[in-house]
Amino acid sequence: MLASLLFLFSVGAVAGFIAGLFGIGGGVVMVPALIFGLKVQGIDESLVIHMAIGTSLAAIAVTGASSALGHWQKGAISRDMLTRMLPGLMAGAVLGGVIASLIQAAMLELFFGLFLIFVAARMMLTRMPPASEEGASRWAMGAAGTVIGAFSALFGVGGGVLSVPWLVRSGASLKRAIGTSAACGFPIAVFGALTFVVTGLDKAALPAYATGYLYWPAFLGMVVCSVPSARLGVMAAHYLPSELLRRLFSLLILMIGLRLLV
Repeated sequence: MLASLLFLFSVGAVAGFIAGLFGIGGGVVMVPALIFGLKVQGIDESLVIHMAIGTSLAAIAVTGASSALGHWQKGAISRDMLTRMLPGLMAGAVLGGVIASLIQAAMLELFFGLFLIFVAARMMLTRMPPASEEGASRWAMGAAGTVIGAFSALFGVGGGVLSVPWLVRSGASLKRAIGTSAACGFPIAVFGALTFVVTGLDKAALPAYATGYLYWPAFLGMVVCSVPSARLGVMAAHYLPSELLRRLFSLLILMIGLRLLV
């Protein structure tokens, strides 16, 4: 029990810091860690990836709120971009949760690894556009929000791995994109987590203390440390150079994606 708690505290602390630093919600750390942890506990492998994603999304809702508040206080959130994307983010999160419930565990884990490698490569190879406050049109932002919400809920990553590149491409500076992305991750996480709870309610092999695909012990263990560490990540994001942030962001996602495939 003590080892499990220390593991969850550590995962929460690292995920929270990364959530604040990169505006990605922390799911790229939580999901792989939970896959490992839940398998060690002997939970049915047909449920592990879905429970990892559902629990990650629930934790991201709490961690992301702390991260978003920190960025808001520093004036790093574009309310106009957020408002244009919000309807699509919520609808896409529900869609992603439903799609995930229809995919077998092994395939979903494979898709998750490939997804992270693709995003990392794109971030490394794509040149950043100049900063601007104009952004894309309302229709484009809404459509992007739906796609981002669906893929983010499908893989339990909170949104930042897609929304940060999109917001930068739409004209935001990287630091402003990170702040806005943190705010985008909150509705994705809430609607996505609720969808995973509902779609997992009828699974007979669920362990004790699980509500659908939400595993409460893992959720509580992670958020204890993720919330304060998210604030530390926010502080670091506003002091580190933008180009360094981009490289760290890409390398982090690439390493995790490769680890899942291997």
